Amino acid sequence: MDRTYDLTLPTDTRWLADADAQAVCDAVQDGGHTIYFVGGCVRNALLGLPDSDVDMSTDALPERVMALAKRAGLKTVPTGVEHGTVTVVSGGKGFEVTTFRRDVQTDGRRAVVAFSNNIDDDARRRDFTINALYADAEGRVIDPLEGLPDLRARRVRFIEDAEARIREDYLRTLRYFRFHAWYADPAKGFDPDALSAIASNTAGLETLSAERIGAEMQKLLSAPDPAPALAGMRQTGVLNAILPGADDRWISMLVHFEALLGMRAHWIWRLAALGGDDAVTRLRLSKADGRMLEQIRDAAFEGNTLSEIAYRHGIMIAQGAMLLRACLAETPPDIAVLETIDAATQAKFPVAAKDLMPAYAGPALGARLAQLEAAWIASDFSATRDTLLDMPDT
Repeated sequence: MDRTYDLTLPTDTRWLADADAQAVCDAVQDGGHTIYFVGGCVRNALLGLPDSDVDMSTDALPERVMALAKRAGLKTVPTGVEHGTVTVVSGGKGFEVTTFRRDVQTDGRRAVVAFSNNIDDDARRRDFTINALYADAEGRVIDPLEGLPDLRARRVRFIEDAEARIREDYLRTLRYFRFHAWYADPAKGFDPDALSAIASNTAGLETLSAERIGAEMQKLLSAPDPAPALAGMRQTGVLNAILPGADDRWISMLVHFEALLGMRAHWIWRLAALGGDDAVTRLRLSKADGRMLEQIRDAAFEGNTLSEIAYRHGIMIAQGAMLLRACLAETPPDIAVLETIDAATQAKFPVAAKDLMPAYAGPALGARLAQLEAAWIASDFSATRDTLLDMPDT
């Protein structure tokens, strides 16, 4: 049932006040069809959170959307016509407009869909009630599946049958924990039906690609406090299924230390704290992220000072190593360490190769430079060029 609430989004909602988005709505509505903003953009506007992608949903078929957009002078790109999605370009910005759909067949990874003219069908094929919220061009909220009460309660709940939603797409298990980390009230715990359905379907996670798992984990670990969600993943067997050997015991402590120091969190050092076997492959990390992960782990457990780590590898590696060492010691870092790390990243070795030539050349030159650099680091970057050049060669 289409439930239109006496609720209107704030008029200063960016995408609602966007003339280009309104032009897309006008083009479809002028053809006698309905069109709604849907999903994350509506959810976040109601929560007062930053914008997410602006998606639209309509009862018009894709070919009709393209014809109406063309009539209005707008360009279209058939980005996913077979699934009902057309990108309409207005003012140089692309807006995805998708025809109402219902699932005909699913296999846990992808779905065969049929188009519909019923908003309830479209809402029921979504994952969570808080993602099945719609708003018309005037900002009036439409809530077919009672997502507003869940949103107000900061509760993440699968639409209707949790087990059926998970079996339609096993990635929804990871999305559940990610959405819980970002939008739920952790004090209220998890929805029992959701946890039961998740625990009964962990085998389905094996069908997911490493890229999809990695993308979800990065988003989850970027949440303000992912610790409760990760604990739920551990309790249901999900964490071990996607990252064997992972242990979330340090995450709460690490998040607490970040807050104490006023640090901007980074998902990669949280992943380093989580551990696990072969995270680079299992989460299909990029080369840069994989290298950073390994450097943080190595730096955290080697004997070099944080100053040297910062000088050689940069601020992110040093800060991550600092946090992991603090978790190991179960002792908050001293805020002064952040200043030390920052200063070390900006330190410049005062001796150049030309300063040692021609007395040194080839391998001897490299060895002498390394010797002086080590002495300079040991001096906490205070030794001057002249002092270093006067040092005996050992």
